[in-house]
Amino acid sequence: MVRSVMPLVPPSLADLEALAKRALALLPARFKSHLGDVLIRVEDFPDRETERAMRLDSPFDLMGLYRGVALPQKSVSDPQPGIDAIFLYRRPILDYWCETGEDLADVVRHIVIHEIGHHFGFSDEDMERIEQED
Repeated sequence: MVRSVMPLVPPSLADLEALAKRALALLPARFKSHLGDVLIRVEDFPDRETERAMRLDSPFDLMGLYRGVALPQKSVSDPQPGIDAIFLYRRPILDYWCETGEDLADVVRHIVIHEIGHHFGFSDEDMERIEQED
């Protein structure tokens, strides 16, 4: 008997967006209440402008990015505050996932929480210190 093998299909942009939205939904209420409207965008790679601005050696070097004004810098006198957005970059995430074997939902959750940390005004060093304390 010959068995047909279904090709493995990598998670799509929509799959990663669903994982990210689930991660947001599971945030504790004390964080969600201060989060406001944060857009989740999933793209295959960062755009060229982001690559240059972040001085990336490769588009695979960035899995997520927060764009917006961190809460400590926001002001009620801002004329039109922009929409805060968390960008997830699918191909670097999938590359990391394949290399590490970690659960994909956990990887996405970690990235989302890291980018939310930037929304709250934490630096990478702050978040690293917080993670080491847990």
